Amino acid sequence: MNRLDQKLKELKQEKRSGLVCYFTAGDPDFSESCNLFSQLGQAGADIIEIGIPFSDPVADGEIIQAAHIRALSAGQTVSKTIELVKKIRLNDNKTPIVFMTYLNPIMQYDFEKLVFETENLIDGILILDVPHEYQDNFKLILNAKNMHLIAMTAPTTPLDRLEKISESATGFLYHVAENGLTGGNLNLPNLEKKIAEIKPIFNIPIAIGFGIKNESHVKTLANKVDMVVIGSALVETFFKQGVDATIEKIKKFAKVLRGNE
Repeated sequence: MNRLDQKLKELKQEKRSGLVCYFTAGDPDFSESCNLFSQLGQAGADIIEIGIPFSDPVADGEIIQAAHIRALSAGQTVSKTIELVKKIRLNDNKTPIVFMTYLNPIMQYDFEKLVFETENLIDGILILDVPHEYQDNFKLILNAKNMHLIAMTAPTTPLDRLEKISESATGFLYHVAENGLTGGNLNLPNLEKKIAEIKPIFNIPIAIGFGIKNESHVKTLANKVDMVVIGSALVETFFKQGVDATIEKIKKFAKVLRGNE
């Protein structure tokens, strides 16, 4: 079991939904990014999702696109993202870390090299623009190093495809709450129907992301899904208000999921 497997086991035992926090590596710069990431686990993040900066993040909305641009402008690279994780692990060797990336930067870097260099540092990778049919080689490379390739589904994913994806999905499933870009508006009634459809198909935990912005959303989804992913709302807070305000926001989200608020 890696850190992610252990965390998912703990969440099941505690009978609560987990909090996944997304930020872009190197936004606004390496030092400030490192400062934030190193505090996330202690603040209440159950899983840390680190975006590898890319010049054309087509699935992301304006807030996260801007974060990618800031990070790239500050000189963040795949290599520096690995270095960032090494720095995080000096302070936090327990919280699971998952990379969220597009295919281009990790292929330019060399995927096998990336996995080799992050062994025992990260616990999984989600590649946004690689269809299920082309994932086998990535899975083999990751599984050999005890990491997960995180599967992804959307509201438009048909039933037969959901069943196909479920056959080889490991770690957890990342389900996109809404068609469109990150940071969009959330249609909770439609989402709840989709969750009810997905749950019987997958025997791994289900995380919901895209559009979860506030404590009300989190409270509604708590215990309906295994994990909630918050990205744009946190990235915006970090950019506008800094580390301390972001940590306080994460603590509030964590309290909701732990039933303390």
